[in-house]
Amino acid sequence: MATPGQWLAGARPRTLPAAVSPVVAGTGVAAYVDEAVWWKALLALVVSLALQVAVNYANDYSDGIRGTDADRVGPMRLVGSGVASPAAVKRAAFLAFGVAGVAGLVLAASTAWWLVAVGLVCVLAAWYYTGGSRPYGYLGLGEVMVFVFFGLVAVLGTTYVQTETFELAALYAAVGIGALACAILVVNNLRDIPTDTVAGKRTLAVVLGADRTRALYLLLVLAAAVACVAVAGATTWWALIGLGFLAPGLRGVRTVLSGAVGPALVPVLQSTGLAELAWAVLVAVPLILGAPT
Repeated sequence: MATPGQWLAGARPRTLPAAVSPVVAGTGVAAYVDEAVWWKALLALVVSLALQVAVNYANDYSDGIRGTDADRVGPMRLVGSGVASPAAVKRAAFLAFGVAGVAGLVLAASTAWWLVAVGLVCVLAAWYYTGGSRPYGYLGLGEVMVFVFFGLVAVLGTTYVQTETFELAALYAAVGIGALACAILVVNNLRDIPTDTVAGKRTLAVVLGADRTRALYLLLVLAAAVACVAVAGATTWWALIGLGFLAPGLRGVRTVLSGAVGPALVPVLQSTGLAELAWAVLVAVPLILGAPT
């Protein structure tokens, strides 16, 4: 039986900034263009966090039963390490999906029922990342889906449930958040190139190779910087404070471009997650405080 600490490690808490950041950024835009609806923002946060935990457990389950995690560097793998049964990890994933579904239904009932369809697509995307007979995470499409769901959908959705409008500033913010969310996955897959290659898991990093994957990581950080400038141009130039994300972001860039491999890349996951959260907070606070009255 896995201990509570092992279940927590299996939820991969270092990935949770990728769930918090889009809600913070989307709420900042909502506050600037109209007003923040804090109870809806809180529900959006529950949805985002629950989906992130669900996809982490779902990946643990699916990769574990395939044997992909048999020899893996990085966070605790519950199934791969043998500390929890596949059935238990699958139940944990479904429980997290259920929490996200309940919170999402409340948001849909109070905003627009078509959001239920969006939620169902999010759940399916989370499960089939490594689940099913042809998981898209094994076909080099993981980064695309992360950008779409943890960038575009999460930020635009957070703003929409509070304002019921689609805002250009929210789109720019979604690009910035999505780029950094992708960067987290890119460095994760860069670290795992050797084991994924052996296991037959063709991530984008495996397809591109290590050198091009390192260049992609740099490109994503630069894209986030450009998106910050775009948000400032669409709202207030005080949002340029968001460029402060480059402090932790460039630490990750230096490590990645230095040629680090294996365990040496693990700290980059944390610094990239911190950079994403910093981007969201440092952009959102000026938008909230500088909202036109």
